[in-house]
Amino acid sequence: MAELFAYTDGACSGNPGPGGWGVLMRAVQDGRVAKERELKGGEPDSTNNRMELLAAINALETLARPSTITVVTDSQYVKNGVTNWIHGWKRNGWKTAAKKPVKNAELWQRLDAAQARHKVTWEWVKGHAGHPENERADELAREGMKPFKPARTPSG
Repeated sequence: MAELFAYTDGACSGNPGPGGWGVLMRAVQDGRVAKERELKGGEPDSTNNRMELLAAINALETLARPSTITVVTDSQYVKNGVTNWIHGWKRNGWKTAAKKPVKNAELWQRLDAAQARHKVTWEWVKGHAGHPENERADELAREGMKPFKPARTPSG
């Protein structure tokens, strides 16, 4: 039985600004990579947190059947949100402890639904620290952002 991993990352040029998300999906069997798939996308006007959430959502939504998966993210926002904060938000009708609406509530709800189909373990890694899979997810996020970034024009 292969182990499934999703390495996720988001990127933004400006915050808000054009954004991208990337996912490296990997199945590992007997200590070797058995299969890989890369996902990416973006939005013209987004935030870093939205892109981090969309990376995790797309990783889980792409799985055709219920699976056991480890999602590896460099976003404390995503990891803490999905493992800790979301329970209180749901109890409070998607309001924070300060009674304010939860930012990105529609994405948190989508992530909650996506993870409900699977057995998910969430892991955090330090971003931009040489973790090869996280670095690849970052490259994919930047590729996902490219179509939404304005073209640079030569000055002069």
